[in-house]
Amino acid sequence: MTAAARHAPAQPPSATTIRRLGPNEAAASVGALADVLIDCVHGGASVSFMAPLPRDKALAFWRNVADGVARNERVLLVAEDASGAIVGTVQLITAMPDNQPHRADVAKMLVHRRARRQGIAQQLMAAVDDAARAERKTVLVLDTVTGGDAERLYERAGWQRVGVVPDYALMPDGALCGTTFFCKRV
Repeated sequence: MTAAARHAPAQPPSATTIRRLGPNEAAASVGALADVLIDCVHGGASVSFMAPLPRDKALAFWRNVADGVARNERVLLVAEDASGAIVGTVQLITAMPDNQPHRADVAKMLVHRRARRQGIAQQLMAAVDDAARAERKTVLVLDTVTGGDAERLYERAGWQRVGVVPDYALMPDGALCGTTFFCKRV
């Protein structure tokens, strides 16, 4: 046993399952995914929506995502708790221009507030790497609000910071925020 292994904190076994949804499962999960998105936006996450996020708008977004899964344009991963409830999600957008067949975008990495600080985000990011390899993607790109918790998550997961664009987007309350872009080779 290495010294690092002897001093590492014990991790409880995870009751969370990460899995890829097919087209029918994606369509059937729209309501649960909308719940996660609404919770994240209402909790202050800058993920392209303003607060308050109406349920019909969240449902329309996830229906569009499910359609993209059906067209094989994106991979939809979900984290389910021990009861089978969806508590997190991330997408790998695989439909790229002809000159970028090797690349994919990571989008909407969301974890419900009640499920945070349990390692779910790390599990989702490891699963997105696996999905990218399965899709034969070698370069991944994502962006996140500058200064947020997600920046640290991505750095710990081996992502390289590319740069910051100040005042790129709005927080759900309307305040301007910078965006940090990351890339990763898988």
